[in-house]
Amino acid sequence: MAASRLARGGQTNTVMIEKLSSGIRIRTVVEADLDSVNRVIEAALMTWALPQRVKRLSLPVYRYSCEDLAHLDMVLAENQQWQVVGVAAWEEADTKDAPAGYRSLLLHGIYVDPLHHRQGIGRQLFGAAESAVCQLQYDGLLVRAQQDAIGFFESLGMRSLPVEEPLRQYANRLWKASACYDFDNDC
Repeated sequence: MAASRLARGGQTNTVMIEKLSSGIRIRTVVEADLDSVNRVIEAALMTWALPQRVKRLSLPVYRYSCEDLAHLDMVLAENQQWQVVGVAAWEEADTKDAPAGYRSLLLHGIYVDPLHHRQGIGRQLFGAAESAVCQLQYDGLLVRAQQDAIGFFESLGMRSLPVEEPLRQYANRLWKASACYDFDNDC
C-alpha cells in the first residue's frame, strides 16, 4: 500500500492508495476526476427512496467542486478500465456532532455507481475512511446517513447516536470508534 499526502492550510493528511485483489483501485481524487465523481454521485442519488423532485432539487448540493478539494479528503474507486465507480469524502467533524470528548472524522458520504452495487466497493471506500481515522489519530468516524443507507453503515459496525439537540443534530448520525487505540503504533 502506498500513501499520498494532501496538504491544506499547513495540515498534512495521509490517504491510502491501494490496489485491491478485486481489481478496484482506491486513490485520492484530483480536479480532473470531478466530472466522473459527480456522475457517480448523481447516479447513486437517483436510486434513493425520495420523490423525483426532491432528488432533482438536492442534486446540486451533493456535487463536488474544485473548492471542495481544498477542504475535504476525497478518494475514489476505479475499476480495471479506469472508470470511476465510487467515491467517499470526509473532513474533521465539529466536536458538537461527535460523541462527547471524542475527535472524529465526518464521512460526507459513500457513493457507488448503481451498476456496481453489491460488489464490496462501498465497504472498500469505508475502509479507506477508517484508515484515515487511524492515520490521523482520530477517535472515530461519524456519518450523517441517508435513511436508505443506515443498514449499510450498521453492517460496518457503526451505531446510532442519540439526538440530544433535535434542532441542531441530524437524526441519522452514526458513529464507529477507531480500531487503532494505540496511537503509538502504525495502523
